[in-house]
Amino acid sequence: MTMTPEQATWFAGVCDQLVENVERVLLGKNHVIRLSFTALLSRGHLLLEDVPGTGKTSLARAMAESIAGTSNRVQFTPDLLPGDITGVSIYDQRSGEFAFHRGPIFSNIVLADEINRASPKTQSALLEVMEEQHVTVDGVTHAVASPFMVIATQNPIEQAGTYRLPEAQLDRFIMKTSIGYPDHQSTIRILEGSDAAGDGILSPVATAATITEMTRLATTVHVDASINDYVARIIEGTRTATEIRLGASVRGALALIRTSKTLAAVSGRSFVIPDDVKALADTVLAHRLILDPEAEFDGVNPSNVIAQVLIDTPPPSDRRVA
Repeated sequence: MTMTPEQATWFAGVCDQLVENVERVLLGKNHVIRLSFTALLSRGHLLLEDVPGTGKTSLARAMAESIAGTSNRVQFTPDLLPGDITGVSIYDQRSGEFAFHRGPIFSNIVLADEINRASPKTQSALLEVMEEQHVTVDGVTHAVASPFMVIATQNPIEQAGTYRLPEAQLDRFIMKTSIGYPDHQSTIRILEGSDAAGDGILSPVATAATITEMTRLATTVHVDASINDYVARIIEGTRTATEIRLGASVRGALALIRTSKTLAAVSGRSFVIPDDVKALADTVLAHRLILDPEAEFDGVNPSNVIAQVLIDTPPPSDRRVA
């Protein structure tokens, strides 16, 4: 079944309300908020690489409040254990049995703050839950909430005492972006306290069940064969670029198609166009690339490579395919 134009219009309307609601807290960050909901509605997870104090916690909390869901924040430290995230079984003396106590991962939106400060073992525990959507303790499987998204953060400035995320783990995040500092006018509004709603709890504009339905609908957006070919050529372009030691994986290609379908629905369309792919290529693919050391030394970054690949890869003509 393919998404109908009426369903696409409804989808875009709900998403606009969600973005507008969160923007009451995160001023001037419409694009980042829209990307975050695109990741959520694509059943993916988001990696934010940002300096402290840009509103990462506010984003996670506001998104959860907007969908009448739950949120938890986990501060990653070197002594954090996997059980501190997933939960542990504790022996109950009265019943004589072990009872499972759920960890903070059992929320709709989980903020993993400074994920690179925890040990690789703890990082792996989180990433396993992200991939499997459940926790298994003592042979018993516990499903996480639905919808479910992890927003992990990294501090690009302080690297002392951190454990860099391996490329294979970076590949698990459907998108990587940054919030960045607010613009001049937004900063003035924050200082003046003109956004009084930002200090309180946001009223929900959708339910978790609505988000689950939107996630299902996003998978029914039509993708023409020419779009699949376009994405495949972009992925191949990342692998043959001279500045790249390791290009985008098949998981990256699937992520680009999945998010493009969601972005089309967010834009009120029931079909994907090349502009959807181009708009997301850097956010979805850049963190999956490994640069050649010489190119890195010369100041090249993955975003530069993606931009050049898009220039060198001609898109199909923008047309709707029934």
